[in-house]
Amino acid sequence: LSRDEVVRFTSFITRAVKVPVIVDVDTGFGGPEDAADTVRLFEGAGAGAVQIEDQEWPKRCGHLPGKTLVSAEEFAMKIRAAVAARGSREFLIIARTDARAVEGLSAAVERAKMYAEAGADMIFPEALETKDEFREFAEKVSSPLLANMTEFGKSPYLSVSEFAELGYSMVLFPMTAFRAAMKAMEEVLDELKKEGTQKGVLDRLQSREDFYRLIKYSV
Repeated sequence: LSRDEVVRFTSFITRAVKVPVIVDVDTGFGGPEDAADTVRLFEGAGAGAVQIEDQEWPKRCGHLPGKTLVSAEEFAMKIRAAVAARGSREFLIIARTDARAVEGLSAAVERAKMYAEAGADMIFPEALETKDEFREFAEKVSSPLLANMTEFGKSPYLSVSEFAELGYSMVLFPMTAFRAAMKAMEEVLDELKKEGTQKGVLDRLQSREDFYRLIKYSV
């Protein structure tokens, strides 16, 4: 998706909910000046935070092999530009490092410290591989930390309370609801193809009444 498309979709979400919205802006859509523009656009769209990562563009999924990184110095410049561009300190800049898989845990820690010094409000270490790695990272990085609890990736399945005990302030579940919805749609479409009717899956569908209640539609 282009930046304009993501900004537009973000504005749909921020108008629909009252909780803070974190937007994944990948590498910031370019260099430091582009990252600054990105911050202005998403803050203007009502987001509460953006997360920017230190991969080279085009980036890869954080839990796949073959990632490449920009230098720590280059990414720190991008973070400084992003921080300087925001209108309010309540808008958070989250710096994600993918260094664990490319340069090792120690390098990820050193990058995190540099990004924090550049002004990042929170650090996001992607694809740590054990509970001990999450613990060690938290012990060595004093910034507020965000953990990514995606499915079928490199990281072990830890609960929110376990992450809290390790020293993490926030946990993402970025794909869980999406994967559940996609699996349900796949199964329902298969049922329609086989049976020619949805009668056998009605108990798995959201009722009309529940849907209207959710969207506050008067009947």
